[in-house]
Amino acid sequence: MRPTERILHRLHVAVARRFPEQRLFLRSDTGTRFLRIPSATLAAVAGASALVLGWTIVATAILIMDAIGSDSSRDQALRDRVVYEARLDQLARERDDRASEALAAQERFAAALNQISAMQSELLASEERRRELEKGIGVIQATLRRTLNERDAARGEAERLVATLNGDQPAATGPDSEEVVATLDFLADALGRVAEERDELAASARAAQEESERIAHDVRLKQEATNRLFDQLEDAVTVSMEPLDKMFTAAGLDPDRILDQIRSNYSGVGGPLTPLGLSTKGAEVLGPEARRAALILDGFDRLNMYRMAVDKTPFALPLKTSYRFTSGFGTRWGRLHAGIDLAGAYGSPVYATADGVVTHAGWESGYGRLVKIRHEFGYETRFGHLAQIRVKVGDRVSRGDRIGDMGNSGRSTGTHLHYEVRVGGKAVNPMTYIKAARNVF
Repeated sequence: MRPTERILHRLHVAVARRFPEQRLFLRSDTGTRFLRIPSATLAAVAGASALVLGWTIVATAILIMDAIGSDSSRDQALRDRVVYEARLDQLARERDDRASEALAAQERFAAALNQISAMQSELLASEERRRELEKGIGVIQATLRRTLNERDAARGEAERLVATLNGDQPAATGPDSEEVVATLDFLADALGRVAEERDELAASARAAQEESERIAHDVRLKQEATNRLFDQLEDAVTVSMEPLDKMFTAAGLDPDRILDQIRSNYSGVGGPLTPLGLSTKGAEVLGPEARRAALILDGFDRLNMYRMAVDKTPFALPLKTSYRFTSGFGTRWGRLHAGIDLAGAYGSPVYATADGVVTHAGWESGYGRLVKIRHEFGYETRFGHLAQIRVKVGDRVSRGDRIGDMGNSGRSTGTHLHYEVRVGGKAVNPMTYIKAARNVF
């Protein structure tokens, strides 16, 4: 017997021993028959039953594991949502705090400008008083010198008359004694008045000197207060400017170029030019305070330019209600997904993320109901799959204006907003701008 036949024979014997042949008897009125079930058939049925049982066990285990994993994923998604909503609430509070700080800084700046203006007026008034006192002192000194000269001349005349009376000098015209006495009395009275005027002028000079010293002291105190105020304003400008610089830089933008474009679009000038400080002769004063004030004003002008640039750049979120981030920017299913998907409740308000002009408001293949907005600096934003459009072509919208409602129109698998940002017609990642502004607003 060949080896293969021996193996088959042994296998047949083992199967017959494990599954012995069974006979099924069928009895009827006319007789008895039996049905023979071979060992191979019984082995095949047992194997098939074992396979079905194993498949059932494996499928049940897979379903149980999927259910457990699905529950864990849902729990994790819920936890992530709670954390994300808490982060959004924190960002909203920080944005409100920044807005309050900016408003307080503007109020402080306005108060500081008023105080500076009042201080400048006081300084000009004190300068005018000082100059008037200097003129008065000069007049007093001239009068005093003239009086002293007159006193010396009167003394000389008196000495000459006394000498004439004593006979030391001959009188040229020979006035009599009564006239000489009268002249001496007149000169004595004149000398007395001159002495009194001299004392009064000296007292006035001392008072003027004291007033000048007091004014100088007041000026020093006001100068110190002005310096402290300037320090506070400079710190406020620096603190407010740094986050904005970082925000534009993080978004890949050149802050100076953006501000130059804003400045060129808002370059209207006119009206009389009034210098910060004027001397009594009307000449412009460009002292340290004026230069510091000019730098602070330049800083606030830059902040104002930043405010306009922020309103014209899509840094804001298009949604203010709860949402879930479902798809990011990049390749998806072999094609470019040119924006981000934010899922939320049907009909949630959708807001413009920057100032601009509506260029499209209607149906577009794939997008469904779509709104396109053209902004400054070559930007365009798109809002797709809307349930309702609340603007029309040509409308000018501002940052935060409601433009539509979240929906499920077009090629969409569920309620969400498809949000795009394009620069020069090329799609860029909107999260770059949203993340850049996350710690600023």
